Amino acid sequence: MSLERKRISLQNQGKTPIILVVEDETIIALDLQILLESFGFDVCGPVPSAETSLKAASFFRPDVVLMDVKLKGKMSGIDAARIIHKHLHIPVIYLTAYGDDVTLQEASETRSFGYIRKPFVESEVEERIRSIL
Repeated sequence: MSLERKRISLQNQGKTPIILVVEDETIIALDLQILLESFGFDVCGPVPSAETSLKAASFFRPDVVLMDVKLKGKMSGIDAARIIHKHLHIPVIYLTAYGDDVTLQEASETRSFGYIRKPFVESEVEERIRSIL
């Protein structure tokens, strides 16, 4: 059985969904982790860079990735999301403080599952994640 089928099979058996948080601002990352755990999700990470997110996504095979658009390092969150979606087929939801048209257009071209603006509304985070599980 492929890893993708095992992941879907576990979800159907009532296993807790796993969310990978990719955020380079420590306070926001920890706030998201606490929030997601309060919703009943398992959280892997948070991880602070796009490069690390690729390794974490490959290792943990989360059900959803919450990805900051602008990350420190050579690679952006959008670049990492392209790779994660193409090779691992894991849905990505962007986190962004940037609402400019260029950023949103670039993000929409990655076949993401939308974005959440920072500062985020707690109920929106839960609704967005549950809508794709």
